[in-house]
Amino acid sequence: MEHANYQSCRECALRTERLFCDLPADALEAFDSVKKTVAVPRDTVLFREGQVARGVFVVCQGRVRLTVCSDDGKRLLLRVAGAGEVLGLSAVLSGAPYEITGQAIESCQIAMVRRKDLVTVLREHREACLQVVNLLSEDLHVAYDRVRSVGLGRVRKARVAI
Repeated sequence: MEHANYQSCRECALRTERLFCDLPADALEAFDSVKKTVAVPRDTVLFREGQVARGVFVVCQGRVRLTVCSDDGKRLLLRVAGAGEVLGLSAVLSGAPYEITGQAIESCQIAMVRRKDLVTVLREHREACLQVVNLLSEDLHVAYDRVRSVGLGRVRKARVAI
Protein backbone atom coordinates (compact mmCIF):
# COMPACT_ATOMS: atom_id res chain seq x y z
CA MET A 1 0.00 0.00 0.00
CA GLU A 2 1.25 3.41 -0.91
CA HIS A 3 0.71 6.33 1.46
CA ALA A 4 -1.07 9.16 -0.26
CA ASN A 5 -1.86 12.75 0.51
CA TYR A 6 -5.48 12.97 -0.52
CA GLN A 7 -7.90 15.71 0.24
CA SER A 8 -9.53 16.13 3.57
CA CYS A 9 -12.91 14.49 4.04
CA ARG A 10 -14.29 18.02 4.43
CA GLU A 11 -13.30 18.81 0.83
CA CYS A 12 -14.74 15.65 -0.75
CA ALA A 13 -17.45 16.48 -3.30
CA LEU A 14 -19.23 13.18 -2.61
CA ARG A 15 -19.30 13.56 1.18
CA THR A 16 -23.02 14.39 1.49
CA GLU A 17 -23.94 11.29 -0.52
CA ARG A 18 -22.15 8.96 1.91
CA LEU A 19 -23.69 8.09 5.25
CA PHE A 20 -20.60 7.96 7.45
CA CYS A 21 -18.76 10.74 5.65
CA ASP A 22 -21.57 13.24 6.17
CA LEU A 23 -20.70 14.11 9.76
CA PRO A 24 -20.85 17.52 11.45
CA ALA A 25 -17.70 19.63 10.95
CA ASP A 26 -16.12 18.93 14.36
CA ALA A 27 -16.63 15.16 14.13
CA LEU A 28 -15.39 15.09 10.54
CA GLU A 29 -12.28 17.03 11.54
CA ALA A 30 -11.61 14.56 14.37
CA PHE A 31 -12.04 11.65 11.94
CA ASP A 32 -9.78 13.36 9.39
CA SER A 33 -7.06 13.76 12.03
CA VAL A 34 -6.90 10.01 12.83
CA LYS A 35 -7.27 8.48 9.38
CA LYS A 36 -4.42 7.43 7.14
CA THR A 37 -5.25 7.48 3.45
CA VAL A 38 -3.52 5.02 1.16
CA ALA A 39 -3.57 4.19 -2.52
CA VAL A 40 -4.23 0.48 -2.87
CA PRO A 41 -3.43 -1.40 -6.09
CA ARG A 42 -5.79 -3.97 -7.58
CA ASP A 43 -5.83 -7.39 -5.81
CA THR A 44 -4.48 -6.01 -2.52
CA VAL A 45 -6.01 -7.75 0.51
CA LEU A 46 -7.06 -5.10 3.04
CA PHE A 47 -8.03 -7.57 5.76
CA ARG A 48 -8.53 -11.33 6.08
CA GLU A 49 -11.25 -13.37 7.66
CA GLY A 50 -10.02 -14.58 11.07
CA GLN A 51 -7.38 -11.86 11.54
CA VAL A 52 -7.49 -9.68 14.63
CA ALA A 53 -9.46 -6.56 13.72
CA ARG A 54 -7.04 -3.68 14.13
CA GLY A 55 -9.02 -0.98 12.33
CA VAL A 56 -11.72 0.02 9.88
CA PHE A 57 -11.37 0.80 6.20
CA VAL A 58 -13.40 3.49 4.45
CA VAL A 59 -13.55 3.06 0.68
CA CYS A 60 -13.00 6.58 -0.68
CA GLN A 61 -12.67 5.51 -4.32
CA GLY A 62 -12.80 2.13 -6.01
CA ARG A 63 -14.41 -1.20 -5.21
CA VAL A 64 -13.59 -3.96 -2.72
CA ARG A 65 -14.65 -7.62 -3.02
CA LEU A 66 -16.00 -9.05 0.23
CA THR A 67 -15.75 -12.82 0.55
CA VAL A 68 -16.12 -15.54 3.14
CA CYS A 69 -14.42 -18.95 3.19
CA SER A 70 -16.32 -22.22 3.57
CA ASP A 71 -15.09 -25.12 5.70
CA ASP A 72 -13.71 -26.83 2.60
CA GLY A 73 -11.73 -23.74 1.56
CA LYS A 74 -14.01 -22.39 -1.17
CA ARG A 75 -14.50 -18.63 -1.35
CA LEU A 76 -18.02 -17.24 -1.57
CA LEU A 77 -18.58 -13.70 -2.82
CA LEU A 78 -20.82 -11.86 -0.38
CA ARG A 79 -20.90 -8.55 -2.24
CA VAL A 80 -18.82 -5.74 -3.69
CA ALA A 81 -18.35 -2.63 -1.53
CA GLY A 82 -18.04 0.76 -3.16
CA ALA A 83 -17.09 4.31 -2.36
CA GLY A 84 -18.32 5.58 0.99
CA GLU A 85 -18.63 2.18 2.64
CA VAL A 86 -17.03 1.43 6.00
CA LEU A 87 -15.54 -2.07 6.23
CA GLY A 88 -14.63 -4.03 9.35
CA LEU A 89 -16.77 -1.93 11.66
CA SER A 90 -18.58 -4.67 13.56
CA ALA A 91 -15.39 -6.67 14.12
CA VAL A 92 -13.47 -3.64 15.36
CA LEU A 93 -16.19 -2.52 17.76
CA SER A 94 -16.83 -6.01 19.13
CA GLY A 95 -13.14 -6.84 19.47
CA ALA A 96 -13.68 -9.97 17.36
CA PRO A 97 -11.64 -11.07 14.33
CA TYR A 98 -12.75 -9.93 10.89
CA GLU A 99 -15.67 -12.07 9.72
CA ILE A 100 -14.85 -11.67 6.03
CA THR A 101 -11.98 -10.89 3.66
CA GLY A 102 -11.76 -7.57 1.80
CA GLN A 103 -9.73 -7.38 -1.41
CA ALA A 104 -9.45 -4.47 -3.87
CA ILE A 105 -10.80 -5.39 -7.29
CA GLU A 106 -9.43 -2.22 -8.82
CA SER A 107 -7.09 0.56 -7.73
CA CYS A 108 -8.64 2.15 -4.65
CA GLN A 109 -8.22 5.04 -2.29
CA ILE A 110 -8.75 3.75 1.25
CA ALA A 111 -8.88 5.65 4.54
CA MET A 112 -7.74 3.46 7.43
CA VAL A 113 -8.50 4.21 11.07
CA ARG A 114 -7.01 2.22 13.94
CA ARG A 115 -9.42 0.77 16.46
CA LYS A 116 -8.27 2.88 19.41
CA ASP A 117 -8.50 6.10 17.35
CA LEU A 118 -12.00 5.24 16.11
CA VAL A 119 -13.18 4.51 19.65
CA THR A 120 -11.79 7.87 20.80
CA VAL A 121 -13.63 9.73 18.02
CA LEU A 122 -16.86 7.90 18.82
CA ARG A 123 -16.56 8.71 22.55
CA GLU A 124 -16.00 12.39 21.85
CA HIS A 125 -18.53 12.87 19.02
CA ARG A 126 -22.05 11.65 19.62
CA GLU A 127 -23.06 12.26 15.98
CA ALA A 128 -20.33 9.94 14.72
CA CYS A 129 -21.46 7.30 17.21
CA LEU A 130 -25.05 7.57 15.94
CA GLN A 131 -23.83 7.22 12.34
CA VAL A 132 -22.03 4.01 13.33
CA VAL A 133 -25.24 2.71 14.91
CA ASN A 134 -27.06 3.50 11.65
CA LEU A 135 -24.40 1.68 9.61
CA LEU A 136 -24.49 -1.41 11.82
CA SER A 137 -28.30 -1.41 11.78
CA GLU A 138 -28.33 -1.19 7.98
CA ASP A 139 -25.84 -4.08 7.78
CA LEU A 140 -28.13 -6.16 9.98
CA HIS A 141 -31.19 -5.40 7.84
CA VAL A 142 -29.30 -6.28 4.66
CA ALA A 143 -28.28 -9.59 6.24
CA TYR A 144 -31.90 -10.29 7.24
CA ASP A 145 -33.03 -9.57 3.69
CA ARG A 146 -30.39 -11.91 2.24
CA VAL A 147 -31.40 -14.72 4.58
CA ARG A 148 -35.05 -14.08 3.73
CA SER A 149 -34.39 -14.19 -0.01
CA VAL A 150 -32.30 -17.39 0.23
CA GLY A 151 -34.49 -19.17 2.77
CA LEU A 152 -37.90 -18.01 1.62
CA GLY A 153 -37.25 -17.09 -2.00
CA ARG A 154 -38.57 -13.59 -1.61
CA VAL A 155 -37.15 -10.12 -1.18
CA ARG A 156 -38.64 -7.32 0.88
CA LYS A 157 -39.21 -3.91 -0.64
CA ALA A 158 -36.40 -1.41 -0.08
CA ARG A 159 -36.39 0.28 3.30
CA VAL A 160 -36.50 4.03 3.49
CA ALA A 161 -33.80 5.55 5.70
CA ILE A 162 -35.08 7.83 8.44
